[in-house]
Amino acid sequence: MKLEYLYETHLHTAGVSACGVSSGTEMARYMKESGHDGFFVTDHFFNGNSAIDRSLPWEERVRLYCAGYEEAKAEGDRIGIDVFFGIEWNFGGDEYLLYGVDKEWLLRNPDMLSWDYDRLFAEINALGGLMVQAHPFRDRDYIHSIRLHPAHVHAVEAANSGNDPEFDALAYAYASHYGLPMTAGSDIHRNQEPKRGLRGVILPERIKSPFDYARLVKANKQKLYVRAGDFETPRREWLSKKPITLTEADGVEKPAVLDFLFE
Repeated sequence: MKLEYLYETHLHTAGVSACGVSSGTEMARYMKESGHDGFFVTDHFFNGNSAIDRSLPWEERVRLYCAGYEEAKAEGDRIGIDVFFGIEWNFGGDEYLLYGVDKEWLLRNPDMLSWDYDRLFAEINALGGLMVQAHPFRDRDYIHSIRLHPAHVHAVEAANSGNDPEFDALAYAYASHYGLPMTAGSDIHRNQEPKRGLRGVILPERIKSPFDYARLVKANKQKLYVRAGDFETPRREWLSKKPITLTEADGVEKPAVLDFLFE
């Protein structure tokens, strides 16, 4: 029996994520070839970089959205790698990985695009799922502000292959300060190793569902599959020059004072 199992937690497919390059079938084969025991398909949802026509009826949008996962799952079953469903949700720049939802849940919630942070977190929590803030310090042209929500997540993605290294270092310090569990993911879009290499999580058991993953992360049983140098000592000059806000348990969004990152 294996003692450790490697999982990719952040992956996109062509035709569902507008940024996706490789199909679900191709991604399943690559994940198998790269030594993973399983992976999550976390395509961009309708409020993010989605390839799905937003003018379609909700049921049709959900059907098309799930197609990348379903293709990957079918190939994973055929070749022997576990494939799980997830979502990358966008609140207008800050993004969250959701685990524990499924197609039927999406179909039951056609109003979900109107949900705020409190409602989304409460719904995921009620499921026994997991809500993870993805790449919280990423700074790109399309991101107008950095918004941090430590009270609305179960964990923080501390390492992301699509990040610059300094963003990972800041995320690690941020999660450490709040005592939040950390995850890592490749944010992979094609069936080849990202420029910074693969990231992921190592779990002490083979998971059978996203709820197993949620349980292990909430209990901080995961290890991060990362590279040397991912988590350097943060420097103030690495912070974005764009507005950075912090919303804690009181629900009030305030300009962030992040001195704790450099203590």
